[in-house]
Amino acid sequence: MSASPGRDAMEVEEARLPRVPSTLQNRYDEVVAHCDGARLWAHAVEDVQGGHLDDRPLYWARLKLRRLLRRGGGQGDLPERTARGFDGDFQGSEPRVLLTGFDPFHLDRNIDQSNPSGLAALALDGKLVGGARIRTAIFPVSFAAFDVGIVEELLARHFKAGLAMLLTVSMGRDAFDLERFPGLRRSAQTPDNGNIASGGSPTAPQVPAGLEGPEFLEFTLPARAMAATPGRWPVRDNRWVTTLERGSLTPGSLAELKDDTAVAGSGGGYLSNEVAYRALRLRQRLGATFAVGHLHTPRVVGYDADAESGMVGQIRDLVAAAMAAR
Repeated sequence: MSASPGRDAMEVEEARLPRVPSTLQNRYDEVVAHCDGARLWAHAVEDVQGGHLDDRPLYWARLKLRRLLRRGGGQGDLPERTARGFDGDFQGSEPRVLLTGFDPFHLDRNIDQSNPSGLAALALDGKLVGGARIRTAIFPVSFAAFDVGIVEELLARHFKAGLAMLLTVSMGRDAFDLERFPGLRRSAQTPDNGNIASGGSPTAPQVPAGLEGPEFLEFTLPARAMAATPGRWPVRDNRWVTTLERGSLTPGSLAELKDDTAVAGSGGGYLSNEVAYRALRLRQRLGATFAVGHLHTPRVVGYDADAESGMVGQIRDLVAAAMAAR
């Protein structure tokens, strides 16, 4: 299964490289030269956990690795996947938590943009939190990659091996939001990192290719315990959705949405919502019983070391609270 965007989308991402400050795009050049995705991931994890709290060098290094391999006639997909943490595995007997983040996005608005969810993935990979061992990975901001099953490909392996919790994370609004009701359809007008549109709109939301299921699903996170966890930012149990029939509303239960068509789930109409829906749908199909859900971090404009460090710490606390509530 290939989960790479098309060549044109690849070139759109790579064409941004000349505008990237050298301090960001060249930090991992020595590792990129080895054309080893797993080594690049491990180096980025070590760099972040050593105190350089920045997800952006890995994103730009991964693009350089992909370009290098493609120009050399190689297959850039597999090393890029290992450079996303996809081959990471658990060691030891502790309960297992899988946490996923996303690449930076909105890069044509701000080439310096960071994504706190990707930083959290790098900062927490391999850590022991609340008695659980965390493993992490970072998803691309790519509709094409989602269409060909990149989410299910990564998650199915870990689901079958057994988890205590899956927490998908992305950058969102002005607080931490636990996204209770993911929706089936795409409706966002924001393009992905390859400047490809979702295909849907608020008046004509679209079901992603190959995806099927109810219009809405409900997360299985211990929301009360997580929302009660103290921290710098509020933690909200977000029930807001939008439907074709009733517009925006905050249902008290999933049953209240049984006759509605999803426009936006609690996580919106973009890939943040979709990763949550796909994860919960896979949980249903495989008969898993562990907690699964999505967390939006507060958003940052560009890069904010102090705020993002605080977010990583608060995510760690939320994982610990969720484990204690099991």
